[in-house]
Amino acid sequence: QVQLVESGGGLVQRGGSLRLSCVISGNIGSGYGMGWYHQTPGKQRELVADITSIGESTNYAESVKGRFTSSIDNAKKTLTLQMNDLKPEDTGVYYCAQWVCTVIGGSIYVPTDDVYWGQGTQVTVSS
Repeated sequence: QVQLVESGGGLVQRGGSLRLSCVISGNIGSGYGMGWYHQTPGKQRELVADITSIGESTNYAESVKGRFTSSIDNAKKTLTLQMNDLKPEDTGVYYCAQWVCTVIGGSIYVPTDDVYWGQGTQVTVSS
């Protein structure tokens, strides 16, 4: 089984920074991907950033490009999201997720339906 635990959320003013962490326990294997999702009340979870198990980021939401950076440390089994220049619209719950991937040709990661979610951490940005 896999368990993900997020931390690092809090209340900051506009323009501030936060660093979120997601600690991974359990082991899916070497072929997996991870991502950060953002959710506000009444809306679906939206992908913020994702990264493969080899540390290659594959996507950032347009709204966070240049402000957020994701990284993964396989040795520490920790996914991080550095959030800079925070805006009120960044407010919401941030979840990390890990999904089993089918690896094609050693470099192409294709997510399967096997996904694990963390409990989420609240980020609130005041104006």
